[in-house]
Amino acid sequence: MTPPLDVQHIRRAFGRAAATYTQHAALQREVEDRLLERLDYYAGKPARVLDVGCGPGRASEALRKRFAPAQVIALDLALPMLRGVRTGWRRPLARVCADARALPLPDASIDVLYSNLCVQWIDNLPVLFDEFRRVLKPGGYLALSTFGQDTLYELRSAWAAVDNAPHVSAFAHIAQVGDALMSAGFRDPVLDAEHFTLTYANAADLMRELKALGATNADARRARGLTGKSRYRHALEAYEPFRRDGVLPATYEVISAHAFGPDVGQPRRGQGGEIASFPVEKLRGSRR
Repeated sequence: MTPPLDVQHIRRAFGRAAATYTQHAALQREVEDRLLERLDYYAGKPARVLDVGCGPGRASEALRKRFAPAQVIALDLALPMLRGVRTGWRRPLARVCADARALPLPDASIDVLYSNLCVQWIDNLPVLFDEFRRVLKPGGYLALSTFGQDTLYELRSAWAAVDNAPHVSAFAHIAQVGDALMSAGFRDPVLDAEHFTLTYANAADLMRELKALGATNADARRARGLTGKSRYRHALEAYEPFRRDGVLPATYEVISAHAFGPDVGQPRRGQGGEIASFPVEKLRGSRR
């Protein structure tokens, strides 16, 4: 489990970034396209597809085109993001504002669950993946991407030279993601990690871009006061040793995964051992 995150801060940050997100989301679009390619592993014909953390809805639109005539549900925590999603007039997208940890959907109602770079904003993966399992049909398909622990390590190091407070949100290790999928009972999970490097003229440009994306520090333990010009300048200076070929790098570790919904009755690993779930009509009793 990663350190606790401030959900209200995340909601507000992405809400404020709704107008600027698209113009700064080059990496997010690249990862999104690669995750969409993973859908080739799914051979079914879904009736209902869910895009968790849909943002401005680019992937939702791609899912609607790929899986016609399925119903596509675009879900996001930030209402301003959802307002920017183009619903269309033929087979309009359904837009839902909700927390991914408490999906307002019936059990076993989703055939394909897609989530691009949203999972890193949830601090309890077992709870999240248990909810994903709940709404996914047996044999349904899950495809997700998230940031790994190496993400923004340069920025984290620069701020560590200033003080001991967290200035960059913590991200899960790939093993934590895999363990949480297995614990939730997902079948045949496949995970991989890839590193991307973006470059900037200076660290201030990186910080401005993160704010424009809504990807600001959401650590619940963060300092709430103003950073101060002196500490900010110190952080910019501490980033400089990473400069190569005249530019500053910013590393992103992207973890991608896909898995299948477990069969009815497939156990999941809880704290007290394995927990099996099945419909009550499957119970068979006996009489004396």
